[in-house]
Amino acid sequence: MSLNERIESLKNKAAEFSIEKKENVEEFRLKFLSKKGELNDLFDAFKLLVGEEKRELGKQLNILKQSIEEKLNQAKEKFGSEKKFSADAVDLSLPVNAFSAGSLHPVSIVKNEILEIFEKIGFTVEYGPEIEDDWHNFTALNFAENHPARDMQDTFFVEKEPKGNYALRTHTSSVQVRLMENTKPPIRALMPGRVYRNEDVSARSNCFFHQVEGLYIDENVSFADLKQTLYYFVSQFFGERDIRFRPSYFPFTEPSAEMDIYLGMETEQDARLTKGTGWLEILGCGMVDPNVLKNCGIDPEKYSGFAFGMGIDRITMLKYGIKDIRQMFENDVRFLEQF
Repeated sequence: MSLNERIESLKNKAAEFSIEKKENVEEFRLKFLSKKGELNDLFDAFKLLVGEEKRELGKQLNILKQSIEEKLNQAKEKFGSEKKFSADAVDLSLPVNAFSAGSLHPVSIVKNEILEIFEKIGFTVEYGPEIEDDWHNFTALNFAENHPARDMQDTFFVEKEPKGNYALRTHTSSVQVRLMENTKPPIRALMPGRVYRNEDVSARSNCFFHQVEGLYIDENVSFADLKQTLYYFVSQFFGERDIRFRPSYFPFTEPSAEMDIYLGMETEQDARLTKGTGWLEILGCGMVDPNVLKNCGIDPEKYSGFAFGMGIDRITMLKYGIKDIRQMFENDVRFLEQF
């Protein structure tokens, strides 16, 4: 019998094969499509052909194989669906596995809450790049050439001269510079984001952390406006608390201050967090230095403003009683599911 006749014969056998129950599906597969099946025998004989005959019979063999596979797939769908809904396949008495939805990270929860509070009093939200040039990260913010923050011990430099001096931003103040360069006052905005500093990792500090900084630039803005804005934030986020401002120094603000809230000494945790004083620092702030306004193309004779910045991670630890900052970034589901 020629190969062409064998192909026609196998085609008729496959068409006449009756698949009426589940067991017939496997019988069909073994008879026609297994390694020892009849179709495989035809392909072995086909390998010995040459020339035009091989091309013609090759087409017929491929068509035959496709038709057999199609019949097998249809049978699998038919009897597979019967299995799916059969009484033996599904135990309707078993409890339902509840769908477990994800949740926001605790840092995101706190960040969103902070943004919402300030958005109620007219602040918008701005973002900027995490890799910054020297101008936006340091020079425009009044950092002197020999300022310690420019040293490798504090900053992760990405690329230095002669190609350029770039670093992972050390604060989101760089976004303030970009905003002032491209926006005409009045400006009232928040700058949340991740920042990087070359510090030892411990339970209370990390080499990267999250900040929210605020900026308000307009005519006749005073330190009283800054204090009232921060009083409002603390009352909304922490509740009614005693607050104090301590003189401080930042290159880009003058005068500068740090703001503390009074936690008290009622619990051991409060005593530990406040180092036995009852007061906890939560942010730094001050009036924008006139040199910074000049660097950004804003007339300091006409406009003034204030800026503030806080660490979201520290506030998150305070809010949820987290003792080790590293826990928030280890992706431990057991920890994250608590929020």
